[in-house]
Amino acid sequence: MTDSAPERRRLAALLAQNGVLRSPWLRGAVEAVPRELFLHPGVFLDEGRTWRPVTATGTDPAEWLKTAYSYDTLTTQLDGHLTADQTAEPVAGVPTSSSTTPATVVGMIEDLGLEAGHRVLEIGTGTGYSSALMCHYLGADNVTTVEVDPEVAERADIALEVLGFSAWTVTGDGLLGYPRNAPYDRVIATCAVRRIPHAWVRQTKPGGLILSTVGSWPYGTGLAKVTVDGNGNAEGRIIGRSSFMQARSQAVVPVAGDLSARTAYADSERETKAPPTLLDDWMPAFLAQLAAPGAQLVRAARSDGTRLLYIFDPDRESFAEFISHGDGWTVRQGGPAPLWDRIEEALVAWEAAGHPEIDSVQLRITQASHHYWIEGAPALHWEHRLD
Repeated sequence: MTDSAPERRRLAALLAQNGVLRSPWLRGAVEAVPRELFLHPGVFLDEGRTWRPVTATGTDPAEWLKTAYSYDTLTTQLDGHLTADQTAEPVAGVPTSSSTTPATVVGMIEDLGLEAGHRVLEIGTGTGYSSALMCHYLGADNVTTVEVDPEVAERADIALEVLGFSAWTVTGDGLLGYPRNAPYDRVIATCAVRRIPHAWVRQTKPGGLILSTVGSWPYGTGLAKVTVDGNGNAEGRIIGRSSFMQARSQAVVPVAGDLSARTAYADSERETKAPPTLLDDWMPAFLAQLAAPGAQLVRAARSDGTRLLYIFDPDRESFAEFISHGDGWTVRQGGPAPLWDRIEEALVAWEAAGHPEIDSVQLRITQASHHYWIEGAPALHWEHRLD
C-alpha cells in the first residue's frame, strides 16, 4: 500500500496556505487521518452528464491517492444505493452521499471553536472523515455522529474502527439529534436543513454552539452559527454561503407533470418590479427562501427551445409563472399564496438596502418560531412559525 503521509502533509499545507486551517491540533489531525480510508469502496467523478466510477483496487495507487487528496468534493453514492464498486462504466444518477471538499470540512470544524473535553453531536456521518478529525482531538467517546443511511453508516463505522476510533456511530434521523448522549457542547450538521430543529437546541448546553446549513434550494443556502441560551432559545447569524445535500427526510420532491396545466388558471397578471433572473444569484435566492418557505424555483424549456421559469409551492397549491418580453417580465400568479409578491418585496428591499451579503442575516430560534432579520432594514425580517 502506498504511504499517503506526503499527501496528507501537502493537503494540510494547502489548507493552511489558503487560510482555512488555523488550529495546530486540527493540522495535526489532517496530517494523521488518511482520507482514502474513508472513500471505500470508491468514488464517482463528475463527467458532465455521467459519473465515472473510480476504486482503489482498480486504479494505480499513486493515481488513487491523487484523487483521494484532491481539493474537491468526492461523490461516494448515487441514488441512495449505488457505489463505485457496483459498476464499471460511467452512469447517470443523483449524488446522495459524498466526502465533502476538505476546505469545507476543515473550515466548519474551525468555526466550531472546539476545545479539549467538548462533546460533539454530528448530523450526517457521511464517509466518517470529519468524525475522525474530531475524534483525533476530542477522543472517540466525545463524538456522536448520526447517519440516516444504514450502509453509509456501516462503512463509516468500519473506517473509524480501523483507526481505533470507537465513536458513537448511530443510524437514525439526525433531525431528532441523539438525546442519549446529550447535552452537547457543539452540534454540527453536514447536510442542509430547512430550519434548525429545536431538538438540537434542547440537546445543547447553554453557551454551546450549533453550526448548520439552512435552506432547501441547490444553491442560495447559508451557514448558520447560533449560541444556545439557558431558556431553550438560540441566537446568532448566517456566517457565509454553504452548500450541502439536503437532509433526506426533508428532500424536496421535484415538481413534475404538465407545467402548463399547473399554471393554466392565474388569479393575477402584472409587470414585475424586479427581474426573476435575480434568483440566479446566491443572496437573492437565499432571501427568496426566507420570504416564501417551501417555494421551488423551476426551470424548463419548450420543444422549440424557449426557456420557461416558474416558482411553485405544491403544499400551498400556488405558483408564479414568468414571461419575458423585451427588457421586462410579466408574472402570472395563482393560488392562495402570492409567491412572487412576497419574494419581490424582499428583493426590492434588499436592493434599497445596498445589496447586503448573506453574513448580514441574523437568526433567533425559539420553540415556537425562527426569526430572521437584517439590522437596519425593517422590511427585511421574517418570522417562520412552527405551528
